[in-house]
Parts: sequence; structure tokens; C-alpha cells
Amino acid sequence: MNQISPRPSTFWPPVTHAPRTSIAEERLHRKQRLAATFRLFGHYGFDQGLAGHVTVRDPEFHDRFWINPLGQHFRTIRVSDLHLVDIDGNVLHGDRAINQAGFTIHSAIHRARPDAVAAAHTHSTYGKAWSALGRPLDPISQDAAAFYEDQVIFDPYSGVVLQEAEGRRLVEALGDRKLAILKNHGLLTVGPTIEAAAWWYITADNAAHTQLLAEAAGTPQPMDHATAQLTRSQVGTQEGGAYNFHPLWEWITAAEPDLLD
Repeated sequence: MNQISPRPSTFWPPVTHAPRTSIAEERLHRKQRLAATFRLFGHYGFDQGLAGHVTVRDPEFHDRFWINPLGQHFRTIRVSDLHLVDIDGNVLHGDRAINQAGFTIHSAIHRARPDAVAAAHTHSTYGKAWSALGRPLDPISQDAAAFYEDQVIFDPYSGVVLQEAEGRRLVEALGDRKLAILKNHGLLTVGPTIEAAAWWYITADNAAHTQLLAEAAGTPQPMDHATAQLTRSQVGTQEGGAYNFHPLWEWITAAEPDLLD
């Protein structure tokens, strides 16, 4: 006989982990998820040469953040490979160079957005393709609706972001949103946790891919305003980002446990 399961009391399932009771534990948590993010991004094909950078703010020194070293493939990054840099560009931990454009972008974000614990930017194929259109993502799917009225177009493209003024211009355009579509460049996501920033990047690139396919096949029919707003409130939260990242974390750490070294 079929049985109906009781309705859950919460929309999101519980993610169990030991509570972090010290700064050292929180730092390790963030660094482990950052290293896992690079491995996942490598699996998704978001790597391209020297391009791409993800950062997470240090939990003790808020003017410092952890970043990938320049020239190391995402699929090889371990916790021990991560570099610590301060807001002025001094490498405090690590012995390799870092991506200058990455520093310019991320230092501006971490300086201007106290809520921004993490930020992610790569030259993913679908993100670049969509950015060339200079348009926001439409709410044509549940996943895309996570960014409804929570995205911005950064326009115009003016070359590699190496100048501090250009970093400030990007941050001013971003405001308090979680997604920036950098015209002729790619995608950038910002989150209050590394899990949220990483998941939103994966989702945004997938949404770009989906809309490119839908528009190639015909004329997509987006959700109405009220439905898109409701859906964003259901799937576009930081809790949603953390919960969606969790199964990816479990998979990548089981498949590639060396990332935790």
C-alpha cells in the first residue's frame, strides 16, 4: 500500500556538521571549501590558462583573503596551495604570484562589501557567451529565477581589470547584488559564504547555457514578475546556496581527498 510521507517542516533538508567553535576551525572550513570549489570548477570546465580566481575572506583578519596562486590548474589545487593576501596586495602566506586582475577585482569587493565573504570569477564558456549579449538572465527556469532582480550588467568592457579605479567601478555597479555579468568578459558571483558564491557561479553559468539553448530553439517564455520574485525567495537564498553545494562537497572530497592536504 502506498504511503504518503509527512510534509517536511522546512523547505531545506538539514546539513549536519560539527559546530565550529574557534577561528582556526572556521578558517580551515573556509579554506577546505575554497579548495573544493577550484576542483569542482575544474570538473565543470571553468578553467582557462591563467584566468579565473575565487577568494574567501579570512575569519580573523577581515582585510585579508585567501586566493589561488597564479598558473596552478584548478584540478590540482589543495588547501596547502592557497595564498593569503591583504587588501594592499601583500602576499602574507605562499611563495607564488597571484593573478593581478583577480586581486584588483576581489580586493575592491572585499573592501566595499563587508557581507561578501567570498567571490568567484572565471572565464567559463557559457558565461562568456552570454556576457557578449549584454543582457541580464531572464527567469525562464527555476534556477535562473535565483538571479531575478539580483544581477547587474557591468558595461562597457575596458580591458583586463588592473587599475584600482576599474575595480571600484565594478563594485559600484555590483551594489548589493550577487551576480554581475561582465560584458564581453564573463560572470562574477558574490556570497556571504564560500558555498553560496560557488553554487551561484555554477548555477549562473548553467542558466546562461540554458538560455542560449532555449533562444537557439525558439522564443523562451519567462515567468511573470510575481512568480519570478517568489521563486527567487525560495531558491536564491544563501541557505539554498549552502545546501546545494553540500552534495558537491561530499562528492569531490570522496573522489579527490588530496584536496584537503
